[in-house]
Amino acid sequence: MGLTITEKILAQKSGKASVKPGEILKVIPDFTYSHDYAVLVIKAFNNMGASNVINKDKVGICLDHKVPADSAKEANDHLKVRKFIKEQGISNFYDVGVGIAHQVMIEEGHIKPGALVLATDSHTPMGGAVGALAIGVGETELGYVWATGNIWLKVPESIKITVSGKLEDGVNVKDIAIKLISSYGSDYANYQAIEFTGNGLQHFTMADRLSLSNMMVEMGVKNCFFPVDDITIRYFDSIGVKDYKQITADDDAVYSKEISINCSEIEPMVSLPGGLDKSALVSEVSEQEIHQAFLGSCTSGRLQDLRTAASVLKGRKINPKVRLLVVPASRKQFIEAVDDGSIKILADAGATILPTGCAVCHGGHQGVLGDNEVCISSSNRNFKGRMGNPLSFIYLASPETVAASAITGKITDPRNFI
Repeated sequence: MGLTITEKILAQKSGKASVKPGEILKVIPDFTYSHDYAVLVIKAFNNMGASNVINKDKVGICLDHKVPADSAKEANDHLKVRKFIKEQGISNFYDVGVGIAHQVMIEEGHIKPGALVLATDSHTPMGGAVGALAIGVGETELGYVWATGNIWLKVPESIKITVSGKLEDGVNVKDIAIKLISSYGSDYANYQAIEFTGNGLQHFTMADRLSLSNMMVEMGVKNCFFPVDDITIRYFDSIGVKDYKQITADDDAVYSKEISINCSEIEPMVSLPGGLDKSALVSEVSEQEIHQAFLGSCTSGRLQDLRTAASVLKGRKINPKVRLLVVPASRKQFIEAVDDGSIKILADAGATILPTGCAVCHGGHQGVLGDNEVCISSSNRNFKGRMGNPLSFIYLASPETVAASAITGKITDPRNFI
């Protein structure tokens, strides 16, 4: 019986020839990282009586959630993290303004194909876009890894999603994610891996893959994979990284479920407020007025997303009743968007450009909504209170739909502007 990608990597990291779903393994991760919540990892590390971080070169920290600090408490937490970094001699530290940890760790080459990566954030599986086994863990778990260099993991079952066709202009992989999650449910892939395959993947850029892997967390995944192909290889060539493993599933690998999706059948969609289990075609909610539009997050804050939104907004102005908030996923993405003119187009249209980081997405900092206000967002979550106010409403959509809606003041099909 053959092995899935997840099973192969976990077998390698545990020193075994073969593993099976449900098996619990002691493994050694290749890299771990955290963000502002590193202050909780540090607390757990200290409470264990640990004094030295094992494999310091395999640890990264990137401050991204409440940056710049919005209170004395947050500022002091950042100070604790900086102090720990200095004491431990950890070199992979990215301070305020560098970007969102998930994006930065990939840009900096810390997350590689074939690697086992752990981090203190639920959207860690985004690393699967580049062929890594990336899993979110708790702060105490990561503290244990820092103290010992190893951890126990259970082998998940795997789901295969075969992708065919090509998206039409104005339709985004975000629409695929919304369609999948609302069709199968937010718990469909609980503690399971997802492997994407099929000839439709040749049309997915690296930015597309990062966005879709990120969104699969909302389907419950433990981890997520895209194959290491020419697109992956070109990406790592562009950042000067060569030392990685190209791992593929065996032809006779066993999957718990299999799904097929034809990209040519996908239309612009939105997730309805309250969660991702319910969605609608943009055309079905076109009379819904909005007050705020958010373009950013680890889901959709890369150059491609900023450029796509700019192409919709070029020569146009946002509706005077709408606030368009733009947050690049990293400083590198921001600079590239400045260089290619996308930021100027967005600013000329009336957008407010905020510092790189999580910002509006997690609701603890910047862009908090007022009572009964409606936001259309390119981020990954829209449960009640996600953006800081339980009396507000969040629709999730693609960058194209966010930009088009900012122009009209209502949820709008972006194909009208393309």
